Amino acid sequence: MCRRVHSATSTVSLDDRSKAELTDGSNGDIVHKSEMVGAFQRIPMVMPATDILMSAQRKSRNVPPTKGITNIAKRERNKGAKQLDALMKELSVPLRTYTENFPRRRDLHPYERSLIELTFGEGYYEKVLGRVDALRKKINSVGKQQASVCAKSLTKREAEERLTEGRKELEEVFQRGQHAIEDLIDVAKALRSMPVVDPHIPTLCLVGSPNVGKSSLVRILSTGKPEVCSYPFTTRGILMGHIVSNHERFQVTDTPGLLTRHDDDRNNIERLTLAVLSYLPIAVLYVHDLSEDCGTKVADQYTTYMHIKERFGDRLWINVISKCDLLDKVVPSSFDCDDDEVRRYRMFGPEDAIRVSVQSQIGTGELKQRVHHLLTSQMARIKDSKSEDGLQGSDSTVRRLT
Repeated sequence: MCRRVHSATSTVSLDDRSKAELTDGSNGDIVHKSEMVGAFQRIPMVMPATDILMSAQRKSRNVPPTKGITNIAKRERNKGAKQLDALMKELSVPLRTYTENFPRRRDLHPYERSLIELTFGEGYYEKVLGRVDALRKKINSVGKQQASVCAKSLTKREAEERLTEGRKELEEVFQRGQHAIEDLIDVAKALRSMPVVDPHIPTLCLVGSPNVGKSSLVRILSTGKPEVCSYPFTTRGILMGHIVSNHERFQVTDTPGLLTRHDDDRNNIERLTLAVLSYLPIAVLYVHDLSEDCGTKVADQYTTYMHIKERFGDRLWINVISKCDLLDKVVPSSFDCDDDEVRRYRMFGPEDAIRVSVQSQIGTGELKQRVHHLLTSQMARIKDSKSEDGLQGSDSTVRRLT
């Protein structure tokens, strides 16, 4: 049904700092704000269609006729109409709850909007919610019609027959449309499994070509436990972990590997990485594998690295040469390149890169120290950004008051 995005850690709870609507104190107007990340953890639980139907059947059958009706025929048709109305409401109200409480994509944080598109495909999320709402409308239409017919019964027997027919019609309508509810359950499960990245907590994002060792570094740096295998695209989603250092808590995210190609040609797995880089205030740990054990040639790694560095070079950044214990053991592949920068990169990697081997525990101590310093600097950036936002908000208030 969809390509799932998995989280390797528990949900980070967010406070109510951001609400969809805020009241402007100067004039009482409603100011709409884009949601912060974390909307997926607030979506309602979706009951299975069979549970909704069984609950609706049980509750509607217990609805009595209005008290004081002595005529048998009138009492029976009153009971039938009320039970059909109750069945209709018990089937439709949960569906209305879902369509009203699942977030609208336009109200989401850009990062979460991109996750929906990349996970389900363009328009699928809205299509599922639309089908659920269409089912709700159909149930309401049929329910009102059947209750009206039952209310016009002339005899007790006719009222009983129309109640039975109305129940059957409503239940059949619901059952024909229950696939929409099943699809919504799958959507809800996928959304809740998506990692929550709190933009108020410094976040380290590991980036690089497939199989360069990002997941192994996440394991030694944080609480995240991603799968580590020797084949590309082991990481097929955004995986989260946390670092606690000097009583401070930081986030670490492992992203899918990037191949050497134009952004327009990237698959949805790779685009998850670009979504993190584009929409979240992260610091970058870029991983290079000069041994080519990852399966990607050094020249291709260099091309991808330079593209990402040029596009996101304003981020705080650490370069890591992974699997450094293999550099003296592997036979280099044939290399024919006249570009001096590429040749230098093949020999030494980027300037100031840390050489690390998780297997041999080489450079891991220095890496942890550099990461802590980087995330501390990222924390300062976040605080500065908050201060600037606060000043802008104050200026805006002053202008409104004057």
